[in-house]
Amino acid sequence: MNKQLELLKPYPFERLNRLLADITPAPEHAFIALSLGEPKHPAPDFIIAKYLEQTGVVQGLGTYPPTRGIPELRASIANFVNRRFNLAASPIDPETQVLPVTGSREALFAIAQTVIDSRAQSCTLMPNPFYQIYEGAALLAGSTPVYVPCTAATDYLPDFSVVTEAQWQKCSLLYLCTPGNPTGAVASIEDMQSLIRLSDEYDFVIASDECYSEIYADELAPPSGLLEAACAMGRHDYKNCIAFNSLSKRSNLPGLRSGYACGDAELIRAFLLYRTYHGSAMSVHHQRVSIAAWDDEQHVINNRASYRQKYAAVGEILQDVWPMTQPTASFYLWPQTPVNDEQFAQRLLARANIKVLPGSYLSRVVDGANPGQDRVRLALVATLDECVEAAGRLRSFMQHRKYL
Repeated sequence: MNKQLELLKPYPFERLNRLLADITPAPEHAFIALSLGEPKHPAPDFIIAKYLEQTGVVQGLGTYPPTRGIPELRASIANFVNRRFNLAASPIDPETQVLPVTGSREALFAIAQTVIDSRAQSCTLMPNPFYQIYEGAALLAGSTPVYVPCTAATDYLPDFSVVTEAQWQKCSLLYLCTPGNPTGAVASIEDMQSLIRLSDEYDFVIASDECYSEIYADELAPPSGLLEAACAMGRHDYKNCIAFNSLSKRSNLPGLRSGYACGDAELIRAFLLYRTYHGSAMSVHHQRVSIAAWDDEQHVINNRASYRQKYAAVGEILQDVWPMTQPTASFYLWPQTPVNDEQFAQRLLARANIKVLPGSYLSRVVDGANPGQDRVRLALVATLDECVEAAGRLRSFMQHRKYL
């Protein structure tokens, strides 16, 4: 048995289920889950129609999928990335700089296995709080996680000033999450260019998780991406830079398991080699459906409008009893709790039948501090009516101090 598996921590939702196992939910209320970041908006009709096309189904079932992806999908992804992230000065090449992946989750895990030398006693930098896949990927690749705090003091962006010279020297991989999960904070082009210069100095790979990049508050100010930052500084080969995205959040297609990795051609070549043996190719049927999703923007605009409507409605209901700031991007809220975050989650389920995720489950304690402590993550993924109902119950809960 692989001894590295013993290093893995329980997943946040496993911990949450244990925490709530003995809690009796309020019977007078229907259950509402704000804990899981799984999009619940309906899949676009034109995507469903494409998925159900008989010819595509038959062809997909009768074909081994190419690990590189079909040329049409690579071209579609490249067109999206070049258009969305302003890469006209150095367009992504669909032949050498794009790989379709089966969702960003598996690709973010697999990239660590590709770039980390398990013999090198390296470290992997990641935000804290974070998506736990980063930690697991580093540990199973034989690298030591270094947790970089994201607190209010730095507008919830990673404070890389705390990273020591020795840690930079040992760094093989840096996970960047922008927009952030759970904070929704967005790194600026200047922030990312600083990391790219550090990558030049210390020779590490930057893996940018951008799966929330298409859900943002201001239609005229989309979040920047790592490749956009590299292109703007004249880094036309995107050396040591690789970006990940998927259709789960952008197109409300979490079950399609479709995304991309793109950037440095050398990294993509190595990643393709790993994935050839790993056997993680996407079905041809799903690849053809994905083309329709990457090529269309109107359904994504409509999706953002729905999230804005929910943020506005929830904010209006809670603003005078539980103030919280709408993030620049993502579909989360990251408010402070008036009591310990675990107690808050337990009492909220018992009194209002709402399930939320304690912030401390998304973070690690470093130097005695857990940046997720006494916060909860609220995912506004349910319908507008459910989110409004949840906000009403939260308002009542916060007003009854005896519950807290």
